[in-house]
Amino acid sequence: MGKTRKYDRRTLITMEIIPFESKYASDFKRLNEAWLEQYFVVEPYDSELLSRCEESIIKPGGFIFFVRIEEQIVGTAAFIYKSEGIYELGKMAVDPAFQGLKLGQQLMQYLLDFAKQQQWSKLILYSNTVLENAIYIYRKVGFKTIPLEKNLPYNRSNIKMELELERSHEN
Repeated sequence: MGKTRKYDRRTLITMEIIPFESKYASDFKRLNEAWLEQYFVVEPYDSELLSRCEESIIKPGGFIFFVRIEEQIVGTAAFIYKSEGIYELGKMAVDPAFQGLKLGQQLMQYLLDFAKQQQWSKLILYSNTVLENAIYIYRKVGFKTIPLEKNLPYNRSNIKMELELERSHEN
C-alpha cells in the first residue's frame, strides 16, 4: 500500500504551477468531477469540457494550469476563451486532501498575473452563492457581480462576476 501523507497548515510544502500537458487531462477531469459531485452535479456542458479538455478548452485558445506537489497533481483551473481579450475563469478545483492550505488562493494569484501579462481586458466567471469562501476570494481580488444572461452555460450558476483587467498602454 502507498503512503498517505496528511498535510496541514504547519506542513512545509513546495507547490508549482504548471501549464497543460495531455498527460494531465485525466487529472483535470478527476479533480473537477470530485468538486462538482461534492457540491452540485456534473452537467452536460461540464462533461464536454472535462472529457475533451484539449479540444474544448486548449484548441479554441484557452489555457489549463495545474498545481503540482511532489509530482502529484492536486489542483487545477482553466481559462476558457470567450472573445478577443475576454476569458472565463473556470474549472478551478483543489484535491480535498490539500484544501485549507491556501493553494486555491495562490493559484488565483498566478492566474490573475498570467491574465494581466497576456493583456486581456476582462475575466468572467459563473458560480453559486452557496460557495461563500469562493465568492469571498473572488471579491477580494476585485471581481464584481454583474447580471446573469438568460442562457447560462451551467444550471447551478446563480451569480456571474467579472474583473476588468488593467491594460498597459503603449505611448
